[in-house]
Amino acid sequence: MTMMTPPPLEQEDEEILVPHQELTEGPQPMEVLSAETANALESQQVEDPPTFKYRWTIENFSRLNAKKLYSDIFYVGGYKWRVLIFPKGNNVDHLSMYLDVADSATLPYGWSRYAQFALAIVNQVHGKYTIRKDTQHQFNGRESDWGFTSFMSLSELYDPSRGYLVNDTCVIDAEVTVRKVIDYWSYDSKKETGYVGLKNQGATCYMNSLLQTLYHIPYFRKAVYHMPTTENDMPSGSIPLALQSLFYKLQYSDNSVATKELTKSFGWDTYDSFMQHDVQELNRVLCEKLEDKMKGTVVEGTIQHLFEGHHMNYIECINVDYKSTRKESFYDLQLDVKGCRDVYSSFDKYVEVERLEGDNKYQAENHGLQDAKKGVLFIDFPPVLQLQLKRFEYDFMRDTMVKINDRYEFPLQLDLDRDNGKYLSPDADRRVRNLYTLHSVLVHSGGVHGGHYYAFIRPTLSDQWFKFDDERVTKEDAKKALEEQYGGEEELPQTNPGFNNSPFKFTKYSNAYMLVYIRESDKEKIMCDVDEKDIAEHLRIRLKKEQEEKEHKKKEKAEAHLYTIIKVARNEDLIEQIGKEMFFDLVDHDKVRAFRIQKQLPFNHFKEDVFKEFGIPVQFQRFWLWAKRQNHTYRPNRPLTPQEEAQSVGQLREVSNKTHNAELKLLLEVEIGPDLHFLPPPAKTKEDILLFFKVYDPEKENLRFVGRLFVKALGKPTEILSKLNELAEFPPNEEIDLYEEIKFEPNVMCEHIDMRMSFKSSQLEDGDIICYQKSLTSANRSQFRYPDVPSFLEYVRNRQVVHFRSLEKPKEEDFSLELSKLFTYDDVVERVARQLGVDDSSKIRLTSHNCYSQQPKPQPIKYRGVDHLLDMLVHYNQVTSDILYYEILDIPLPELQGLKTLKVAFHHATKEEVAIHTIRLPKNSTVADVINDLKTKVELSRPDAEVRLLEVFYHKIYKIFPPGEKIENINDQYWTLRAEEIPEEEKSLGLHDRMIHVYHFTRDSNQNQMQVQNFGEPFFLVIKEGETLADIKIRIQTKLQVPDDEFSKWKFAFISLGRPEYLQDSDIVSNRFQRRDIYGAWEQYLGLEHSDTAPKKAYTTNQNRHTFEKPVKIYN
Repeated sequence: MTMMTPPPLEQEDEEILVPHQELTEGPQPMEVLSAETANALESQQVEDPPTFKYRWTIENFSRLNAKKLYSDIFYVGGYKWRVLIFPKGNNVDHLSMYLDVADSATLPYGWSRYAQFALAIVNQVHGKYTIRKDTQHQFNGRESDWGFTSFMSLSELYDPSRGYLVNDTCVIDAEVTVRKVIDYWSYDSKKETGYVGLKNQGATCYMNSLLQTLYHIPYFRKAVYHMPTTENDMPSGSIPLALQSLFYKLQYSDNSVATKELTKSFGWDTYDSFMQHDVQELNRVLCEKLEDKMKGTVVEGTIQHLFEGHHMNYIECINVDYKSTRKESFYDLQLDVKGCRDVYSSFDKYVEVERLEGDNKYQAENHGLQDAKKGVLFIDFPPVLQLQLKRFEYDFMRDTMVKINDRYEFPLQLDLDRDNGKYLSPDADRRVRNLYTLHSVLVHSGGVHGGHYYAFIRPTLSDQWFKFDDERVTKEDAKKALEEQYGGEEELPQTNPGFNNSPFKFTKYSNAYMLVYIRESDKEKIMCDVDEKDIAEHLRIRLKKEQEEKEHKKKEKAEAHLYTIIKVARNEDLIEQIGKEMFFDLVDHDKVRAFRIQKQLPFNHFKEDVFKEFGIPVQFQRFWLWAKRQNHTYRPNRPLTPQEEAQSVGQLREVSNKTHNAELKLLLEVEIGPDLHFLPPPAKTKEDILLFFKVYDPEKENLRFVGRLFVKALGKPTEILSKLNELAEFPPNEEIDLYEEIKFEPNVMCEHIDMRMSFKSSQLEDGDIICYQKSLTSANRSQFRYPDVPSFLEYVRNRQVVHFRSLEKPKEEDFSLELSKLFTYDDVVERVARQLGVDDSSKIRLTSHNCYSQQPKPQPIKYRGVDHLLDMLVHYNQVTSDILYYEILDIPLPELQGLKTLKVAFHHATKEEVAIHTIRLPKNSTVADVINDLKTKVELSRPDAEVRLLEVFYHKIYKIFPPGEKIENINDQYWTLRAEEIPEEEKSLGLHDRMIHVYHFTRDSNQNQMQVQNFGEPFFLVIKEGETLADIKIRIQTKLQVPDDEFSKWKFAFISLGRPEYLQDSDIVSNRFQRRDIYGAWEQYLGLEHSDTAPKKAYTTNQNRHTFEKPVKIYN
């Protein structure tokens, strides 16, 4: 089945959205479509649209055999809907989930409906880890379902410790809102609101919301306009000019504005535009760049003046007279959302005093350890106050980012002088009134895995709010901008009698994440007038010229139906192009002179235009029509008749053009005599054939066009040999070989011409191409790489320059090789091995390039796994790359492919050392084989020591591998494989002994006090019945060899599902480890709380591959 690939409108979610297709095995085309597809469809509502929440509970989930499964039907907006899932994935290793129009098969032709919807897999243990993805779609007969082919990984879903399957039950939530659609294309933002939006490049809505906010701070806009730029600058290479250009267009354009020039000035490629980044990070990086580029100009210091405030960090001793202070600047403030009801409570938390006492005393200069108070107070606030709300935070327990959707209120007016200036330091200037009014609210809609960004802004600080949502700008009321962006939960009564009629609360996933306030006392200065006199003259001229060109193109497009484009190819074009830009056929029509001619103009009048352009009098012009042949070549077919030349241009185009496009392609034939004067075109009969000639030089490997000749159909090539030698500037009696260039798609076809046969017998006709060369003897043929025309054309057709990079340095080009697309796998690795000086080419392993991510593909090319070089370069049957990555292996690739390679960290029993060993074994080997192999490489405490293999992930032990487990499916890419000797005490467990997990942990002062962060090496410990914590502590200290003074500071806690219960020395530890109803032994452990002072070990690096977002970089 063919995969449908929607056009690349916008990709808001890292998840790729697709209509449900039963995917064929193997690589699929990349679908690029946004999680906010409705930028092209979003409805304009007159009333609240119908919304419904549906919950689907699926029991015995892991035992489902069906490839796909539908939910019961539910009704929203009078329509029938259902959820469709593929429990084992739609030919991917992820759960696939879609929303489906249940009765699509019976709906009338042309039906259509539009819905915003969210699908979620509920985490039944920790609700905040529920995975929810939002999108919207215009459903129709062709796309009656829509959703996510890769909703969540199957390994995560089926892992019972993760909480998505409890008692083998899976819970799915769907929230569907059906909207009435008003034609998006008819909506005019400028006409309706006076403002225009910004186009989305793929996933740049986060940038658009920030740029609109900055643009609507007039003082900032004025400063950008006053940055010095010159008429020689190019916007794509100058951030100031690109930003000036963008702001000018936002101010004066009638249509939405593109941001490509600006992102190019950042040094971004297309892939960066399809990566969603952090707005706060972009804001900081952009402002830093502008601040740097403003230095030494009239606007130097603007960024600091607008956005910079200062706070004072202090530590004040309680019992002695000592105080330490440090002044720091800020451009924005990060405010906690979790545990705070509003902005004021976040500020209260920001200046909260921390007590440094007990084990945490402060080392005061000349006073030793002292009880002290630590805190932050503000020296001054900036005129424009940017508040970043911490909606996203890292959850160390689950090793993932989570979004905080809690309700969080923010006022229209913010008074930071409240309660006698409790946020201010003693040094603050109390004459400045820190009363702020809200200017903009930047919103994130969606979950941690992706979503959509937009902004509510008051451009003039009036009561009217505007929503800037990419290209679309709408008027909104204050409730939409404020209360509806607080987040939290909403209560929705259930109306479906088949479900549950009691009201349910649902999390609102759309909420504010950044607020911009403007100080009342600075309002007049900040909200200043910005007009054309603020814009440099060269910029006004450049942008007006751009606008005029745009209007001209628009006018041309509107009038295109009145005109025909005539493309005229001449001898000069063939000479210029053949052998340089092209080798096959005769000319690239996109590079010849084009005339835009009114359709009603008689063709004879057009010939006057040709005379004016080329200086060729009308009587010496003869035009030939081109025709596309069945073998996909494009050749001159026949000359125009006098009757055709008397017709209008429009009529002639229709005669010549079966594809009905707006172009007429012609060849201009001009005869020039020996005295270089024009001659009338020769008479053309049916017996005359117009042939085109190219000459090949095998020594220079060069092909060039030398001219055209009329020949008689019954004539023979021998009759024109002297003329051909003259054209090629060969000696008159030079022996030559002739070949007909027949076609080049999909393969080159070039056949030798028999000199003894007539042109007609050789099936030559008007427009055919003959390539010729000096005849070679069999002796001198060997001197040349491509001795004849066919071999040269074959080479040209398939040559490919490939850029090779080391897989270890995937961004750096190492070397390039000119290869043939027809090279076999062996040919390619042989050439690479030769280049690298490697004797055995089977030790070369290659990896293909992903054209979309600009990264190596995850899986290398298998030994002889592809037939030809072309197969290595094609990406998803669509795009051809010219990059390959190489590795030099220590053993031949065929041998390596039969092996499983594992990296195992061996922990010595008595020495504090960890050694990483690479184990290579046949794929059908077992864990016991790994252990036996490892024993030959490591030093054991005694010869008969038993060794086990553990799976460690983020400082927790998740599994002890059974000796008989096959190694083929063990994944060491994200998990650490740890090998260790089994202690004697674990081999002889008593009836009431328990083996428990023991982990190190610390609590981050910036995190919730109940949250723990594990670190260090986890281990097992045997505890006896009735054993107290005091007894166990002695054994732990001995095992870990911790000095007394340090160990005395350690705290011990029983931790279950991330919640610590601190233990006293007298507590019986075994009493805590009685519960069996837990989802994994690692969720219940003895925790050792102390500071993490150990250096990070290198082998843990591959545990840090889980990143939330790529960092924002502006390169220029």
